[in-house]
Amino acid sequence: MNSVVPATIIVAGLVLAGYAGLATARNRRMGVDLLVGLGVLEVLLLVLVGVIVAKLASGARPAGLPTLIGYLIAMPVVPLAAGLWGLMERTRWGPAVIAVAGLVAAVLMVRLHQIWPVIHV
Repeated sequence: MNSVVPATIIVAGLVLAGYAGLATARNRRMGVDLLVGLGVLEVLLLVLVGVIVAKLASGARPAGLPTLIGYLIAMPVVPLAAGLWGLMERTRWGPAVIAVAGLVAAVLMVRLHQIWPVIHV
């Protein structure tokens, strides 16, 4: 698998986490800019899920297949849940939820590489 998509997800997640952390520190509410960042992260994660599912359909299997499937289900849900939670939280802690989601996306990518080294980081 090409390492561009996983590396882009890690960078996008960390940039989003940093930007959302800055918004939290500046006592800002959730804004359209954070939602756009979450949308970009969501699209990248969906692309990765599609690539991994195609690789699984071709017959390749990792040792930890149940864990991989759990991660494939959880990855696209994290940005969606964070966006909803961030919109409901009308204080400065809404962007903090987005920061955590960005960090989770980056950590999930590293963990996916540990589960299945075919996913290059």
